[in-house]
Amino acid sequence: MNIETNNSAALWDNTQIESTLSHVATAHASWSITPLSKRTELFIQLSKTILQQQDSLAALITQEMGKLIQESRAEIKKCALACDYYAQHAEAFLANKEITSDASSSYISYQPLGTLLAIMPWNFPIWQVMRFAIPALIGGNTAVLKHASNVPRCALAIEQLFIDAGFPSHAFRSLMISAKQVGAVINDPRIAAITLTGSETAGRHVAANAGTQLKKTVLELGGSDAFIVLEDADLEQAIRIAVTSRFLNAGQSCIAAKRFIVVEEIADAFVAGFTAAAGQLKYGDPMNEQTTLAPMARHDLRDELHQQVEKSVSLGAVAVLGCHLIDNSGAFYPASILDQVQPGMPAYDDELFGPVASVIRVSNEQQAITVANQSRFGLGGSVWTQDTQRGERVAQQMQCGAVFVNGLVKSDPRLPFGGIKTSGYGRELSYLGLHEFQNAKTIWVR
Repeated sequence: MNIETNNSAALWDNTQIESTLSHVATAHASWSITPLSKRTELFIQLSKTILQQQDSLAALITQEMGKLIQESRAEIKKCALACDYYAQHAEAFLANKEITSDASSSYISYQPLGTLLAIMPWNFPIWQVMRFAIPALIGGNTAVLKHASNVPRCALAIEQLFIDAGFPSHAFRSLMISAKQVGAVINDPRIAAITLTGSETAGRHVAANAGTQLKKTVLELGGSDAFIVLEDADLEQAIRIAVTSRFLNAGQSCIAAKRFIVVEEIADAFVAGFTAAAGQLKYGDPMNEQTTLAPMARHDLRDELHQQVEKSVSLGAVAVLGCHLIDNSGAFYPASILDQVQPGMPAYDDELFGPVASVIRVSNEQQAITVANQSRFGLGGSVWTQDTQRGERVAQQMQCGAVFVNGLVKSDPRLPFGGIKTSGYGRELSYLGLHEFQNAKTIWVR
């Protein structure tokens, strides 16, 4: 089976980049003063446009990066949901906020920053762009996108969605540029701020470059989410969600559960159930509705993952499921589980960006919290217990941007999304995501 997921597109020269930045900056002057009611109407239409094109958009995602077709459809529907959410709430989020002071009147007025640069990854190629673009544009900003090199058609499809919905032609544009060309765009005075979703390395480069220009950045970087299973957890429920959280999108998700931290008392039962459930996943053609495990996006990513697995096993981790290369022309990797994972192993210290779960056994709740917080990452996490008060207590002690008690960690337009430590900073979604790229201007009147 040959699943081809890589694509390429002709890169722009400096003339094309300059022309686009000029057009987008000009568009901002009128878009920023377009009444919010009009911007809201356009996002209602964008939601309808997305749903009208959902089948073709979902197929495009799967063809370019290999996601299961049913997962691609869910991604598209989530984009429409975000449009509806901000169309409903933008007026309240952007309303002046009165503050009592020594003035006759004082308040915060929210005003757009300007043209924003988004640098986005391939793993959720339409949703991750939209979760930035929707609040950014409804708030009066314009935007340019540097998308991942293996999803160029998704980049152009997003641009076309805005045009089809009736937005001004240059309110949102895709830049067909390489990573080497990004620095010059960041330095361009017409770019007001930058948001990046990607690797820790990419985040450091972008933040350093933007810092020399004193430009704001929002970074959503890697994650190695802890999935804490306490001795009183509902194991059937925990195992079911463990499989979804680890193997959705072939495990290629920053907020996937990656470190399964299990209290020793129930560890054997959890591993047995987890292994049996994950073992039912079958890789194959992602366009086939019956396939339950997608290929990875690229062969080099698959090979890097396997090297991490091999090194972890050489250091004492136990391969209880999968953990081997598949003799196949596609970038497939089987659903895999490593048990007895310890510090010093890649499976403990690093992010495994693929369908491999790391099981870490601990003696009690406090050790589980300690292990969860030992990671340099701090994006998301979950805790599993039938005592919800206990779960909330553990959640409060976990060092990350979001913790779900007895639930799948996910992004939701209603909730702020982002991390701490080397998982980045700033927030997307909810009212906080909208305010990230607004000038919170103080107005004081005697």
